[in-house]
Amino acid sequence: MPSALLTDLYELTMAAGYVAAGKHTERATFELFLRRLPRNRKFAIAAGLPQAVEYLLNLRFTGEEIDYLRRLPRLAHARPEFWEILRDFRFTGDVWAVPEGTVLFAGEPFLTLRAPIIEAQIPETFLLATISFQTMIASKAARIVDAACGRSVVEFGTRRAHSPEAGVLAARASYIGGCLGTSNVEAGFRYGIPVYGTAAHSWVQAFDNELESFRCLQSLLGESTVYLVDTYDPVEGTKKAASLGSPLWGVRLDSGNLVELSREARRILDQAGLKDAKIMVSGDLNEYKILEMMAAGLPIDALGVGTDLATSADAPNMSAVYKLVEREVGGKKRFAAKFSEDKQTLPGAKQIFRFPDRDLVGYVTECPTCDEEGAPQPDPLLRPVIVGGVQVGALPDAHTAREHARENLSRLPKVIRSLYDEEHSYRVEYSAELWRLYEDLLEQYEGQPS
Repeated sequence: MPSALLTDLYELTMAAGYVAAGKHTERATFELFLRRLPRNRKFAIAAGLPQAVEYLLNLRFTGEEIDYLRRLPRLAHARPEFWEILRDFRFTGDVWAVPEGTVLFAGEPFLTLRAPIIEAQIPETFLLATISFQTMIASKAARIVDAACGRSVVEFGTRRAHSPEAGVLAARASYIGGCLGTSNVEAGFRYGIPVYGTAAHSWVQAFDNELESFRCLQSLLGESTVYLVDTYDPVEGTKKAASLGSPLWGVRLDSGNLVELSREARRILDQAGLKDAKIMVSGDLNEYKILEMMAAGLPIDALGVGTDLATSADAPNMSAVYKLVEREVGGKKRFAAKFSEDKQTLPGAKQIFRFPDRDLVGYVTECPTCDEEGAPQPDPLLRPVIVGGVQVGALPDAHTAREHARENLSRLPKVIRSLYDEEHSYRVEYSAELWRLYEDLLEQYEGQPS
């Protein structure tokens, strides 16, 4: 489990400050959302909720961790009761979230968290890290899978990921985004994701004879055999693979001119009577290269995508934020917003609705209790996940999240899924009530004495 210290120091200095100010029992509501979509993105696929929930339900400070915090100069003046609160720390609040795999747009909350303010503040760093990263990768995967036009895509990126754990979570997020599976065995074990892989170039190099390496691989893997044919000469390698006949799945090309080589490989396999043998390509692929391959009508059946997918290389971060939107003081609600240029936030807990018959994707309305009572149709997207510190039901697994993402994406117009059309985007509308709350708060702020 992640340590409670996996947070930014200022979360803890604020927590100590809330205790010193007597505010730590005030209930606060925070929302996690994308301030804006990354470059070249028109939508995001929500991912990372199970890790967020697991973290909140198991958030504890050990004695050793508290002793460490006591030695930090920034916390030298923390009140004694702060340390007692940390010793007994548990998350007792509520969380509402969209289901994993939901298509989201800028300004729509991924989750809403309501709890005593100290419990709501400390999780900020971890929640942003796990949700924004997995959402980023799931969104990238959806673009790649869409570009593949029905060909299978396997995630190959762990060795290029920013850490081993990032590789596991990237594999999970890629699967939710539509990949067929992953090369990461740990991800397969943890999440039940299909795993794929046969042999690397080192396998061929470990034999004195390329054909002998292929023969041994076929003996081991049978109908699952995929020959990596480009260690020396891809055309000759394909001929050697074809000479062994069945059983095999096919061949993989990992370098060179994939346009010419894939066509030549198809010709060789067909001439050998292996018309059912498949061709997989890999090697520094991304959605743009894949789309060009598909437009050229190449005889490719599957694609392995690594670096560009596991790091979302063209858009390697998301502007996810976690903002206070309201708090409860003495039984009265007090709204919160930011007014700074380019970073404004709207006050009040919100709910998301989709109206397919309108010229917009999202309708975000003020929903102080985040419940469904009186909500317009269709059903609201934010749903209870944790209530009173207790999980509400089981979360859908990665397979269910993947199917939910597929259904969501199928409803998006082609122009929104396009890699090139930058003129069209979906709008997210906010209710008149939200804007009134914002204007009222702005007026109050501007009326304060300087």
